[in-house]
Amino acid sequence: MAITSVQQKFTHELGDIYDAEHRFLEAQQQMLPKARSNTVKQLLQQHIQETEQQIRNLDQAFQVLGEQPKRVTCEGAAGIVAEGQKTLREAQGNASLTDCVIAGAASKVEHYEIASYRGLLMGAQLMGQPQLTQLLQQNLQQEEQTAQMVEQSVPQLLQQAMGQAGGQQRQIGAP
Repeated sequence: MAITSVQQKFTHELGDIYDAEHRFLEAQQQMLPKARSNTVKQLLQQHIQETEQQIRNLDQAFQVLGEQPKRVTCEGAAGIVAEGQKTLREAQGNASLTDCVIAGAASKVEHYEIASYRGLLMGAQLMGQPQLTQLLQQNLQQEEQTAQMVEQSVPQLLQQAMGQAGGQQRQIGAP
């Protein structure tokens, strides 16, 4: 479908993040049983609940526009999910590395979502859509908070993985 107006562009991007949120929700649900640390489990559980709310907010955003919610295939999200799943398979058997992989994948997801919501939010503001702005701002704030929590957990997860490696650990960049 050709995009010939700002409204169509906005609706297309809304459908894109709608698809991305669904893909990320499914991926989180698949990663949850593989998480080992309580920190990672709690982050995933919290983000699953937030993602479900964000999808409901997007449903409302479509309603505000007078549109039916429609997923537009998000190749970016599909790639991030595929990359996370591949890396998770490669790290199987090492619980602390698995947690690091999950946290890394979550960080990538959050930053993709943040970029998407910032663009949509700007569009909603410029189109003079206060109700859309409110819904998108809520999603953006949750994504930013989750990104911060994930990033704060990474050093501890990496230290645990390095500690588990014991004598096998090497300095980054060392031969």
